[in-house]
Amino acid sequence: MKKMLNTLYVTSQGSYLSKEGETIVIRTEDGTRKRFPVHVLDGVVCFGNVLCSPFLLGHCADSGLAVSFLTERGRFLASVRGPQSGNVLLRRTQYRQADDPVAASAMARSILVGKVTNSRAVLRRCLRDHSERINSSVVDQAIAMLNECAKKLRMPISLDEARGFEGQAANAYFTAFDSMILREGPTYAFSGRNRRPPLDVVNCLLSFIYTLLTHDVRSALEAVGVDPQVGFLHRDRPGRPGLALDIMEEFRPFLADRLALSLINRKEVNKRGFVKKASGAIFMDDDTRKIVLAAWQKRKQDEIRHPFINERIPLGLSFHVQALLLARHLRGDLDGYPPYIWK
Repeated sequence: MKKMLNTLYVTSQGSYLSKEGETIVIRTEDGTRKRFPVHVLDGVVCFGNVLCSPFLLGHCADSGLAVSFLTERGRFLASVRGPQSGNVLLRRTQYRQADDPVAASAMARSILVGKVTNSRAVLRRCLRDHSERINSSVVDQAIAMLNECAKKLRMPISLDEARGFEGQAANAYFTAFDSMILREGPTYAFSGRNRRPPLDVVNCLLSFIYTLLTHDVRSALEAVGVDPQVGFLHRDRPGRPGLALDIMEEFRPFLADRLALSLINRKEVNKRGFVKKASGAIFMDDDTRKIVLAAWQKRKQDEIRHPFINERIPLGLSFHVQALLLARHLRGDLDGYPPYIWK
């Protein structure tokens, strides 16, 4: 297991990353230089116009450090990684199970039970803490629907049926999502998920945080040797990390969604930090992006007790624990995959 989790995010436009010894040196356009030892990093994420020397990329690949490139707005472009680790037999087992309707359904249902259970927990926590400020009836209805979907997902149903119940659960959850936003006014109104591009402030925040979550989950999966492209719930699509999108479903409600809600409700982000383009798309500015990144890193450092291994770890390491549990299940050491259940 990794002893430390730290991701370096580079957002300053025009920055240049190079290698000096065992460190990454960042030079910005204003002449500022910063150094970061490679051995303490778990990944490097570059936003927009950020350049890297080929010697640094090669050194990061040799050190098992992934360097990812995103647009300034957070859309994933590419990633530079070294040789994939892990046993080829593990990946072959993954492919066989992904092609087996029964095995794929069982795996997908485990993931979705985790997602639906965690979504319900988020709604219940909000109802407990802010019952006097939210539309309790809407939240209660959503919780009831999530209860029904969780029961159905525990039954031996087909993969398509599981996807159908997941859609019902997501619709109920996001119908109640606006009730959890405590700041008033049209700026933070939420009428449902939209993306590519996001059309309101809330969706802009959610999409950006989901991108960060996908990067971290993908890195954890590659670290244990499974193929992040081949999932069980998400259908195969060129360039899409299906397995990473599968596993991140468990973390979206209590980690990504609650972080977005906290940033809004605690007034850590404001209207001025978002720009509306002529197309109607909403983008966050550089200062707001830095606020979100800092909050994301801080949140991952929170110590939690993992429900399956019963050990206290930083929340960010739970991605790696889930990846290890998945690998153990594929090897036959565990009868099923235990999803992360937030309490």
